[in-house]
Amino acid sequence: MNSQSRLLSCLTGLCAWLLIAPGAQAEQVQVAVAANFVPPFKEIAAEFEKASAHSVQISAGSSGKFYAQIKNGAPFEVFLSADDERPKLLEDEGLGVKGSRFTYAIGRLVLWGQDPALVTGADTLRTGTFKHLAIANPKTAPYGTAAMQAMMKLGVWESLQPKIVMGENQGQTSGFLESGNAELGFLALSQVLDERLRGKGSRWEVPEDLHEPIKQDAVLLTKGQNSLAAKALMEFLQSQRARAVIERYGYHVN
Repeated sequence: MNSQSRLLSCLTGLCAWLLIAPGAQAEQVQVAVAANFVPPFKEIAAEFEKASAHSVQISAGSSGKFYAQIKNGAPFEVFLSADDERPKLLEDEGLGVKGSRFTYAIGRLVLWGQDPALVTGADTLRTGTFKHLAIANPKTAPYGTAAMQAMMKLGVWESLQPKIVMGENQGQTSGFLESGNAELGFLALSQVLDERLRGKGSRWEVPEDLHEPIKQDAVLLTKGQNSLAAKALMEFLQSQRARAVIERYGYHVN
């Protein structure tokens, strides 16, 4: 290796070290996270903080609400949506950094009930032997959209309208089930695999041909385009360490 090559190698290594080395240029990154992805992202954020100089501030909610907040000037630097539509819109509207968007996970929809004997499959919805069914709002939450699509394909959407309890996002929908305000509900598989629900109740993993793919995209927002922490987090999300966590929570990874 000649001296010029050695210098280039050293400079490349130094840049990488400045992005992730503990104690170097510590920053905090503001991240808007779709509610379904909060359990795995907390683990990913903890690993990122250990591996870097940076810290992560997490805000959880529905993708639709976050999209509206970002358009109105919310200070988020990274957006982890539960769909691929809103991150693309933000890119097109100049609020997301062009070329930064990628699919970090493909979600799985689950019908879950606290009663270990309640959920047996699609027939659970057809028989209607329950009082309340919790779903996230299809207008703002992609998992709610997927739940609606599945029920429409099964031919039960109209008949179940009087039983539906609608949450603002997946977090609130899970809350309805955990509190007993609904016996049955549609959750992300990641929520069912979280420690609060893991091994409890009964579940049916909804066949993926009953709804459109739940492609979840991340995008670096323009407010984070000059942030070392935001850029480093986007890279970390694509690392093997992050992918292992994502897959452990039941998501597909491209």
